[in-house]
Amino acid sequence: MPKIVDHDERRLELVDATWRIIARLGVEGATMREIAIEAGFANGALKPYFPTKDTLLAFAFSHVFNRTNERVAAVTAGKSGVAALRDFCLEVLPLDEERVNEARIVIPFWQKAVNDEEKALIHRSSMDQWRRMILGYLTQARATGDVTAAVPDEAVAGHLLNMLLGAQITAALAPEGPISTDLMGELDGYLSLLCPAR
Repeated sequence: MPKIVDHDERRLELVDATWRIIARLGVEGATMREIAIEAGFANGALKPYFPTKDTLLAFAFSHVFNRTNERVAAVTAGKSGVAALRDFCLEVLPLDEERVNEARIVIPFWQKAVNDEEKALIHRSSMDQWRRMILGYLTQARATGDVTAAVPDEAVAGHLLNMLLGAQITAALAPEGPISTDLMGELDGYLSLLCPAR
C-alpha cells in the first residue's frame, strides 16, 4: 500500500527548515539544497511543493503572518481595548528567539516585495489587516475612555506599526541580541501617552 503523504505538513516542515537555515546562515545561505538537507528531503524533492526559492519565501512569510495572528487571537480572546492592543503588540515584537527568527523571514521578503508586485500585494494586505485590528482596539479603548489622546487613531496605528516593524528590523540585524532590551517598557510608555489624564 502506498504511503499517504500530508502535503500541507510537508510544506510546514520545509518552512521550519527554512527558518532554521535563515537563522543560522542568512537568507542567501538558504538555498534549496540546504533547505532540503535540513528538512531531510532529497535535493529535488522540494520542487513539487515549492518550485523556486521565491515561492518558498512567499509561503514562509504568509506562514509567519498566520502564526502571529493565531497567537494574537489566543492572547486577546476575551479582551478588548488597550489590553488587547498591548497583547497584539507583544506578539509582534521580537521578544524571544522564535519571533526574532520570524523577523529574519519577513525582512528578506520585504526586500523582494520592493520589485515584485505579487509579494508587495501580500505585504500590503497583511499590514492592512494589522492596521484594521489596531484601529478596532483603539475604537474600543476610546469608547471606554482608556484612550483620550487628541492624536487621530490612524496616526496611532501608523506609529505602532512603524515601531513594531522597526523593532523587527533592529532585532534581525543584531545577532548578538536586541539593541533595546526593554521593548515592553517602550511599548508601555507609548501606550501610557494615549491617555495622558490617567
